[in-house]
Amino acid sequence: MSSSMDDNIFMGSNNSVRFYNRYTSQIETEAIYGESYLKFIYGNPLGKLALWAAVKRAIFSKWYGFRMSSNNSAKKIGPFISEYDLDVGLFLDGPESFRSFNDFFSRKLKTESRPVTGEQNELVFPADGRHIVVKDLSSKQNIWAKGQSFDLNSLLGSKKLAERFKYGSALISRLCPTDYHRFHFPCQGVASAAELINGHLYSVNPLALKKNISYLWQNKRSITELKSDTFGNVCLLEIGATCVGCIEQTYQQGNILKGQEKGYFSFGGSMTIVLMEPKKVTFSSDLLEHSKNGTEVYAVMGDICAQAK
Repeated sequence: MSSSMDDNIFMGSNNSVRFYNRYTSQIETEAIYGESYLKFIYGNPLGKLALWAAVKRAIFSKWYGFRMSSNNSAKKIGPFISEYDLDVGLFLDGPESFRSFNDFFSRKLKTESRPVTGEQNELVFPADGRHIVVKDLSSKQNIWAKGQSFDLNSLLGSKKLAERFKYGSALISRLCPTDYHRFHFPCQGVASAAELINGHLYSVNPLALKKNISYLWQNKRSITELKSDTFGNVCLLEIGATCVGCIEQTYQQGNILKGQEKGYFSFGGSMTIVLMEPKKVTFSSDLLEHSKNGTEVYAVMGDICAQAK
């Protein structure tokens, strides 16, 4: 795919990733962890050989995950906090309490730092990150590159489930390595057990996805069905990525509450997707406005993202 205007809907002139920050009301440039590596792997012919040979494969991520779980990796925590200016006051436990970088990466936050807002008829973001919505999954959208669309059959691994959502909508939440990496339920309901579909571990950064959106349904992912009195049938997906060898579910199937913790990712960038049936929600105005142009919106878990129709 060329680097034309169509490929740069929300990419800067230097191929940087830009997003709209809900809290500053500004377009900002993302500080990408491992940016030079991503540009080499997904944009350079030699990098593509490395991608095919090793990077997409689970063994690479398991090896890197092992390194990030070693006691020696704890020395990376302080410099990481400083470089990305993380607010340690939000952490449930202090930086010195983490035994490894992975312990720090999957850290919990104080409850008051992520209040769950809104009424029962309002959907909340399931995770911190950069979010984009697809109003109609049956049409082509400007998702990371112009005219890309979802292959729901492949994404869900079920024609029956895909049929339910093919005219529905999606909230896609992309978590960067600098984000809080626990994910939560966006509404109240009755949750099924999570089904794991094994796959590769490509990056889910826009630098990769603008080249090939199908990485989403080639990657390892977890699928949970949620039955909600307010929102109908909802489908929740967690998608692993390069260096994310673990999608850990911490909930028990059955009745759950809005904002309740669902699980966490180990080290790396990752993504959650919330699929809604047709005509069930109206998304927040900032999400609708910026998603039209393929621009993600930064917001944190617990903030309102949609209202039931």
